[in-house]
Amino acid sequence: MKKTAFAAAAVMAASSAAQAGGIDRSGQSIDVLFQDGNYAEISFGSVAPDVSGTVATPVGVLSSNNMSNTYWTFGAAMKHQINENLSYAIILDQPFGADVTYDPANYPVSGSSAELKTLALTGLLRYRMDNGFGVHGGLRVQRLSATASIPSVAGYSVNGRDDTGVGYVAGVSYERPDIAMRIALTYNSRIKTEHQTTENIFTPAATPLYTTTEIETPQSVNLSFQTGIAKDTLLFGGVRWVDWSDFSLDPALYRQTTTNAFLSYQDDTTTYSLGVGRRLSETWSASLSMSYEDGDSNTPISNLGPTSGKFGVTLGARYKTDDISISTGVNYTWLGDATTNLGPLRTDFSDNSAVGFGVKVGWHY
Repeated sequence: MKKTAFAAAAVMAASSAAQAGGIDRSGQSIDVLFQDGNYAEISFGSVAPDVSGTVATPVGVLSSNNMSNTYWTFGAAMKHQINENLSYAIILDQPFGADVTYDPANYPVSGSSAELKTLALTGLLRYRMDNGFGVHGGLRVQRLSATASIPSVAGYSVNGRDDTGVGYVAGVSYERPDIAMRIALTYNSRIKTEHQTTENIFTPAATPLYTTTEIETPQSVNLSFQTGIAKDTLLFGGVRWVDWSDFSLDPALYRQTTTNAFLSYQDDTTTYSLGVGRRLSETWSASLSMSYEDGDSNTPISNLGPTSGKFGVTLGARYKTDDISISTGVNYTWLGDATTNLGPLRTDFSDNSAVGFGVKVGWHY
């Protein structure tokens, strides 16, 4: 039962990366740690959001056009079984990110853009006891870079030098191989970085301001589960909570220029997922899963992330031989409506969506 169930669960590929709450992207999964034996994988995916809004002005209704750029994700991981009870894993992913551009020349924040990138390397050690319980933990090293331009705010622009921070991961798990059951609870700590920042405003006699901007990516908790519910059929899902209400990105000169925070969120986010996987033959499996995230109670929200909540559907397929597996998936996500602030004006973002796909190649060695 265990081998069949894992074959069904693994059909979920990177396509589930359609952007979640805040600037969340990878979900910080540690599933590789629970693979049988020695295992390695690489994955990549692409997400194409379609996010636009309209604002009523004295010269008429203006559209932002699609302001959220298509982005690619990459990941790699390996797990090694040291002995019957002890194993370790190394995971490379891109946990947080943002990439937005406002193009239309007549739009109030035309020319505004922002990009945030992260790359994280996580090392984990797991000890599984004979009664099925286990503990896992380790360190995460994360590198972050960010740049932005907001011409409508006194010609403001900012460029932050890359910096690296360290956090930790800790969790517990329980497994029953006879019914393919696994429950894992994992805590991911905050990670703080300090960026040498160059800020500019285009006003008479203005000179660049060199500051230090602190960015602290949020703490989170992941609860994942799976269990066999019938022959060759697996129920799986999870809950992810992220402490976005404690997140703020606020360079010094920007704060002096305007009373609004550069980027912050009113609420934490909780994302729920539930799916069913089924083995179709000795080599093929398929799955269907859904995800839901409640919207932010704050209105208006930032123009750098003008969506609130989501509902997504992911369809996956997997081909597996004795040692190699290839998983693919496609995701469609309906993004929740939101309202943003443009000075005295409000922009309404509605009827937005994102399409993602992913491929994962894994092998046991």
